[in-house]
Amino acid sequence: MKLIIGNKNYSSWSMRGWLAVKQSGLHFDELTVPIMGEDWTERKREMGEVQPSSGKVPILWDDETVVWDSLAIMEYLADKVGRDRFWPKEEGARGMARAIVAEMHSGFLPLRRELPMNVRRRIQLSDVSDPTKENIVRILTLWAEARARFGKGGPFLFGTFGAADIFYAPIVSRFMTYGIAVPGFAQAYMQAMWEHDWMQEWIAASEDEEWVIEQFEVAPAS
Repeated sequence: MKLIIGNKNYSSWSMRGWLAVKQSGLHFDELTVPIMGEDWTERKREMGEVQPSSGKVPILWDDETVVWDSLAIMEYLADKVGRDRFWPKEEGARGMARAIVAEMHSGFLPLRRELPMNVRRRIQLSDVSDPTKENIVRILTLWAEARARFGKGGPFLFGTFGAADIFYAPIVSRFMTYGIAVPGFAQAYMQAMWEHDWMQEWIAASEDEEWVIEQFEVAPAS
């Protein structure tokens, strides 16, 4: 298998796709295409791997199968290696995990726009917009419910590391970058996520990258 990703410092969707393949336990080769650089359009044109139907990252190649979109990649891998590797076994937990992953996949646009992922940076914001505050409260509410109801088996949202953690990993990174104040239970969860071996591998690689996207380096107005 081959996974095509964007810059590790900035590409939240690439982080999700990459963590999903790591969670699958399958061997894969990794190819990074610097997004939004001067040669981004040309690189997409030159690389047969980046399909005109998407032109986005991440993209997973598995022999003749091509899968784009991080959620589709994760579900493809779950079918391949067994769904229990990604989703909780208990029905109630699995139902909630699916719901919060879907909500993350389709929502929280104000937060995404106002607080772009930038793994390397640390910015202490004095305030954020009301829509972003609402997103933060909603995320913390979801985390609290998952931890309280289903998180007793370990430090992650549903106890053991799985699909929900993969999809909220970039949120953890954003909260770290912008110094978002969170309650104690969320601090403990974020620490467990940040110290996870795969997250540490991603963080180290992002710090070694030379690419800089200036629009993501400007601190949001506060």
